[in-house]
Amino acid sequence: MKDTLKKFLYMRSFPVAIIALIIMVIAGVTYNGPVGSGSGLGSGVIVGAVSRSILGVSAWLGNNYGLGIIAFTILIRLLILPLMVHQTESTIKMQEISPQLQALQKKYKSKDQDSMMALQAEQKALYKEAGVNPFASFIPLIVQLPILMALYSAIQTTKVLQHGTFLWVQLGERDPYFILPILAAAFTFLSSYIVMMGQPERNTMTTTMTFMMPVMIFIFAINVPSVLSLYWVVSNAFQVAQTWTLQNPIKLREQREAKKAAEKARERAIKKAKRSKK
Repeated sequence: MKDTLKKFLYMRSFPVAIIALIIMVIAGVTYNGPVGSGSGLGSGVIVGAVSRSILGVSAWLGNNYGLGIIAFTILIRLLILPLMVHQTESTIKMQEISPQLQALQKKYKSKDQDSMMALQAEQKALYKEAGVNPFASFIPLIVQLPILMALYSAIQTTKVLQHGTFLWVQLGERDPYFILPILAAAFTFLSSYIVMMGQPERNTMTTTMTFMMPVMIFIFAINVPSVLSLYWVVSNAFQVAQTWTLQNPIKLREQREAKKAAEKARERAIKKAKRSKK
């Protein structure tokens, strides 16, 4: 990444996340209408807070619950932006060391215990040297899972959300025309494809996931209330814009080409210096 982009990522993502959180809290606190929720910490406090936040944002938008879901989704994406920035940086680093990882796997082809332990040790050392956390890509997914669960519970327990409408759908029912599931799958594919385009080398697993994830999202989306499909559409559309901004494949390829050219120029300079000394 360029220095200007790094500065933006590290200095701006946290303030943006804090502002998003403040807006969500204010929306929930200022909402005075009825909220349906269960009891206990999970189904009571957390689901109630999510419901109040959605309803509060919707009230600011003329009680349009579809627009409220869209605004709430964008706020959620801004809230987890620091995690996404960290994930993106780790993903790019993983892409850069991918050839070295493949070389290690070829070096330790044997499946005996000693070879496997040696492979794990060298991989761990490589991760540490490159400053890579191989599990960073799962963090945003883990964070969004309880959000989806809370959103589903909110729509199930809050009547105004369950019976609210947006364009052609009723938020508490499935999309009868499958438009939202198709859009959710399409944006999922675009985001994954952009990442794949920026990889120095493609592998079977990445290619398979690029095409399998949209299918999985589509299957899930056609079997859940439209509110979740709408959340996925907005969230994945946000992800496309974010991925293109942070992992622009054109810029990544240009940077790799420039790095290779610089390394070749340095090698030529070293060879020339050695010849001149003879």
